Amino acid sequence: MCGIIGITGHRQAAPLIVSGLKHLEYRGYDSAGIATVTRSRIERARAEGKLVNLEQQLAGKKLEGTIGIGHTRWATHGFPNETNAHPHATDKVAVVHNGIIENFRELREELIGLGYRFASQTDTEVVPVLVTHYLSQGLSPQDAVTMTLSRLQGAFALGFIFADAPDLLIGARMGPPLAVGYGEGEMF
Repeated sequence: MCGIIGITGHRQAAPLIVSGLKHLEYRGYDSAGIATVTRSRIERARAEGKLVNLEQQLAGKKLEGTIGIGHTRWATHGFPNETNAHPHATDKVAVVHNGIIENFRELREELIGLGYRFASQTDTEVVPVLVTHYLSQGLSPQDAVTMTLSRLQGAFALGFIFADAPDLLIGARMGPPLAVGYGEGEMF
């Protein structure tokens, strides 16, 4: 079971996400990562193993941005390593995922046939690549996510952030729970 966190607000998101991920440590996991949007770019930090490894990476790399997503992973597809750690991203979108995309092999083959490349062994990576495909066709982030969700089979909760929409955080689910919390000027 994985844990996902998304934050949008007025404060730097990365420290808040790491704090939230610490609350998930009791669940056990094999990797962790975060992504933020800074100056229309997606920036990521991911690490194999415990959250302390991610924190060490972040000590030398400042992830700015007031919007971000984070993830603790328990591997279901692919080895527990940094390459397979979430968030998965393209230059346009970053995604965190809890659950299983049952038809990821077919989607992956379709996208490879269209010229897209994959770096990980995970089922999750098809999600940002498919969203990117729809964004490249001129769809809005919301419509690209809607089209992507219509193609996915399985049980999942997903969080999305976008390079070109620094105030947009999309959450979606099919099966697993997805909770939304509101603070003063912030959403968790």
